[in-house]
Amino acid sequence: MKFNADEIASVLKQEIEQYDSQLDVREVGTVLEVGDGIARVYGLAGVRAGEMVEFPGGITGLAFNLEENSVGIIILGNYLGIKEGDEVRALGTLLSVPVGDAIVGRVVDPLGNPLDGKGPINSTETRVVEANAPGIAGRQPITEPLQTGIKAVDAMTPIGRGQRELIIGDRKTGKTAIAIDTILNQKGLDVKCFYVAIGQKDSSVAGVIQILQEHGAMDYTTIIVSGASTPAPLQYIAPYSGTSMAEYFMYKGEHTLIVYDDLSKQANAYRELSLLMRRPPGREAFPGDVFYCHSRLLERSAKLSDDLGGGSLTSLPIIETLEGEVSAYIPTNVISITDGQIYLQPDLFFSGIRPAMNVGVSVSRVGGAAQIKGMKGVAGSLRLDLAAFRELEAFAQLGTDLDAATQAQLDRGYRMVELLKQGQYTPLPVNEQVCMIFAGTKGYLDSITIADVPQFEKDLLEFIRDQKPEILDAIRETGAIRDEDELIGAINEFKSLDESYRDDEAAEDATADAAEAADLDADTDERSDTEEANDADDSGDAEASETTEQD
Repeated sequence: MKFNADEIASVLKQEIEQYDSQLDVREVGTVLEVGDGIARVYGLAGVRAGEMVEFPGGITGLAFNLEENSVGIIILGNYLGIKEGDEVRALGTLLSVPVGDAIVGRVVDPLGNPLDGKGPINSTETRVVEANAPGIAGRQPITEPLQTGIKAVDAMTPIGRGQRELIIGDRKTGKTAIAIDTILNQKGLDVKCFYVAIGQKDSSVAGVIQILQEHGAMDYTTIIVSGASTPAPLQYIAPYSGTSMAEYFMYKGEHTLIVYDDLSKQANAYRELSLLMRRPPGREAFPGDVFYCHSRLLERSAKLSDDLGGGSLTSLPIIETLEGEVSAYIPTNVISITDGQIYLQPDLFFSGIRPAMNVGVSVSRVGGAAQIKGMKGVAGSLRLDLAAFRELEAFAQLGTDLDAATQAQLDRGYRMVELLKQGQYTPLPVNEQVCMIFAGTKGYLDSITIADVPQFEKDLLEFIRDQKPEILDAIRETGAIRDEDELIGAINEFKSLDESYRDDEAAEDATADAAEAADLDADTDERSDTEEANDADDSGDAEASETTEQD
């Protein structure tokens, strides 16, 4: 076999021309020590803060501490397979998570990996975890309400789309229940919901998932789980990952709701990482920048301007207190960042008042701007009335004699407290809330015994739904009570149909009117008798005078 030198030269020349040299230059370091979810790496002199790195076996990490001779890496995964001397490569990218419609209805970890056994998440879009918050020009004032379905919250501490409302209280006081009820109430309202479980027991998270599935809420909800057994680095980044997933929809002009349950455990995870990295501790051993850890997270919640699509991200961060100590470090930090708080008091919870909201401490800094006109009208004085009732109640326990007006105020207060009680996972539409709070504040519950208030509420709402649906339709469409007289007439008609709800005062008034009429008749008869006697006396005197004249 003979080779032609020209052909060989031509082939070699062609191959050389087609050769495309690509150099993949990456910085490489070496693991010095590893443990407790962090690694100290020698080298990587050009790595940036927050840049991704890769360990052997495909395990990723995040550059956390940039020191003179080494880099502190937080490991995002199982660190038990990493050992001293392993090679570490900088990836040149920032941490990102999958976003889009593919994650809706799924249960994922903070890196976006599925945990629900429904297969991989087929999303082509990603978003960086540490995104910047919208600027001042990119926001607009909060004017749209986000209804929670909870009477006490929607009436006294209303939440608007784009707001950050803190839920704070001791353990087992119903914090998660308020957040879950709010998610359930978004059904059919085109609001994407995200629930971030940080440091929670797996059994608790499984219970939340089951409740959402039973009520059909998983169709529009994504759950990001970083359980109690998850390493601290994943607990730390979980809220940021969930926020990035929610922001995708906000920047598309949609409305989203995110629940962080809870940020106390994220702060603990951040403290653990910082102490392991030898960062100087501050108050309660937290690092000095723990405030920034939460502020840069919660500032990403916003109501975007119309130029950016008008979408919104509403956040409900949860903070757990110890013995009601709201003046502790983390609670005061988050209170100062958020736009109000719902404080749940253990004493109220254990006395059967649920939700156990302390009206005096709970507040919404958005206020009436996040309420429909009808709710603003009926609940305007409710907050002050309940606060005054609590003071009167404490005063009445001293055993002092109370005047009639004070006793009446106390009686109405007890009925309003009973009216604002609400069972778990039973959110109420806002138009029905308006009707019931109207009935309570206008005194239509005053004649109902306290024990009968829940049944009265149920029966009245059924009556209005069946017999007077136009009242509810008007509130739903216009946001206001179209005709107060129509609603008053419906309430009175309902009370007249059931003897147990019939107004006792009306019966007393009728009895009083009858007695007054009887007294009036008696007075008339007595007056007639007196007049006849006077006439007789006058005629007798006249006859006597005539006899005298004749004599």
